[in-house]
Amino acid sequence: MERMDQLAALIERYKQLGIDSQIDYEKFYLYSIITHSTAIEGSTVTEIENQLLFDEGISAKGKTIVEQMMNLDLKRAYEESIRLAKQHTEITIDVLKALSHLVMQNTGSTYKTALGDFSSAAGDLRLVNVTAGVGGRSYLSYLKVPVKLQEFCNWLNDQRKRSMSLQERYNLSFEAHYRLVTIHPWADGNGRMARLVMNHIQFEFGLVPAKVLKEDKGDYINALVATRDTDDISHFLEFMTGEMIKTLSSDIDTFLKSMNEGGEITLISGEKKQKSREKILQILKEHPDYSARKLAEIVGVTPKAVEKHLAKLKAEGFIQRKGPDKGGTWIVLLNR
Repeated sequence: MERMDQLAALIERYKQLGIDSQIDYEKFYLYSIITHSTAIEGSTVTEIENQLLFDEGISAKGKTIVEQMMNLDLKRAYEESIRLAKQHTEITIDVLKALSHLVMQNTGSTYKTALGDFSSAAGDLRLVNVTAGVGGRSYLSYLKVPVKLQEFCNWLNDQRKRSMSLQERYNLSFEAHYRLVTIHPWADGNGRMARLVMNHIQFEFGLVPAKVLKEDKGDYINALVATRDTDDISHFLEFMTGEMIKTLSSDIDTFLKSMNEGGEITLISGEKKQKSREKILQILKEHPDYSARKLAEIVGVTPKAVEKHLAKLKAEGFIQRKGPDKGGTWIVLLNR
């Protein structure tokens, strides 16, 4: 099976299982994207630490202020990007600068040059040349950045209007990432911005967003370098497709394992064994006020497993909650 066919099959399986319809799925998936993106740039803040930081305002012990502000800034940038993506806003230099400002708002620097001062915290385009790393090779001259960035916006806006297949949409998002990071418009934050723009396109098209996993940083950089050295985008497309396959396979495996902890889905000769969720539905018909802990005791699974079943049943329209979490009741809407 071709890798893109494999990806398409995994996405279909992902949606069939309802992974993307779980309560707070979008929020926690976004937190994961942010955590991995900042980790590529040196942050050591974990997903759990980011959840506490974002939701409760609790700072992670032993982590620097810069690391935590990097994650908070990127969260604000993604929230704005998602808002713009839902509105199908045209991509302009000003839009990119505004998003870059959010990415670097609290960790950017001011640079003094012969041409004047500029600030990465303000989203200003660079007025200096920058090296691409080992070997002394440099990115595009700063003098060419405005023109090339406008060309990028024109290209991307034209592409977004086309009718495209799943593969073409993902490839467009991956190529946009590569093109933007190659232009390197800013003195700081180019990697985060390139990954954000990639995800922006995916959010706009309703795709499962891609993550560049922190443990794959080396392969990620090598794919970018190989693409630049050969002028062959297939190197980066292949890498990003592989990252998507890896991420989705892991998420599906984790989901199935967690469901099976509660006796969820096991297939034998094409037929499903009795599910714990069916028992839960039957109990709720007679005892709509039972808590997750009480249901767990009766069904013989953990309260956590029951909570996952309840969330999935609610998302699928089988049950509905009436009243508060504590003191409320469940209403069974559909039978299994």
